Amino acid sequence: MAVEAAQAAEAAALQIERCGAALRELGERLGRSPPRFVVTCARGSSDHAAGYGKYLIETHLGRAVASVGPSVASVYGTDLDLRDALFIAVSQSGRSPDLLRLTETARRGGALVVGIVNDETSPLPGLCDVSLPLCAGPEISVAATKSYILSGLAFLQIAAHWSGDAGLHRAVEGLPAALAASRDLDWSPALDRLAAADSMFVTGRGVGLGAAQEIALKFKETCRLHAEAFSSAEVMHGPLALVGPGFPVLALSQDDESADGSRAVAERLVSLGASVLSTGREAGTVPLPVLRDCPAVTMPLCAVQSFYMAVHRLAKARGFDPDAPIHLRKVTETM
Repeated sequence: MAVEAAQAAEAAALQIERCGAALRELGERLGRSPPRFVVTCARGSSDHAAGYGKYLIETHLGRAVASVGPSVASVYGTDLDLRDALFIAVSQSGRSPDLLRLTETARRGGALVVGIVNDETSPLPGLCDVSLPLCAGPEISVAATKSYILSGLAFLQIAAHWSGDAGLHRAVEGLPAALAASRDLDWSPALDRLAAADSMFVTGRGVGLGAAQEIALKFKETCRLHAEAFSSAEVMHGPLALVGPGFPVLALSQDDESADGSRAVAERLVSLGASVLSTGREAGTVPLPVLRDCPAVTMPLCAVQSFYMAVHRLAKARGFDPDAPIHLRKVTETM
């Protein structure tokens, strides 16, 4: 897991190189005929990356993005009217029957279909108008790492080429170096505090919410630690009732319009006695080292990179093999 996670920076550079022409063409096409809305189709880590993409597209292009459950097509057999929509399927394997069924349904429904997939020999690329390879290379560990980061990069590139935003293009260009720097930031001393934890929250907001969901999933998969992800706004509602002295929280924030609110929530959690590990450096929290000079839109991807380099150590400290989570396998095919 750690070896594969450490390859993300080089794989990101490869994706930028390989997909540049296709993304420029896609961006021009979307610019000429903007879709009315965007639909994503994914599960697990891929869906968390799609959540990151949702905020990028909504905040930079003003197009609503919805995640549609694959069972709408595979279980319920529903046809969807997706005329003038952009449909984006995200998958490492490109083989799960439910994802393939919904992709077929989207194409029949009139959508422009884009696939983001790691296995270029899988059935998914053949169902798409545009297929974008993740360029992650082999992933042997059951827990996805570099493929999650590269799925996020693919969405960042789509948003950059579609919007023409110079800041997003700079974020794309700088991501490989930022990932390389982030893998050397050591989160292990902070995560060591979770060795005996039973349950925890992971919080994030905006483009950081998908990262919070991904981190929570990895705690479950590799450490058998019950971690739940919440928007840093949502946690202030019902979930706050669970917080008390010593309750562990990992709080993510990025330096954008959501920063003040996210950090206020972290401070509120500290005031209730929670043990808060934070990227925001609030008073009373345990600091998680992050890059301060990278664009806000890539801060969540870089934070996940640092987390990946440490979570396998926590799993081992808790007595588990991070490369072989119980009950799980690498390719999950659902219907």
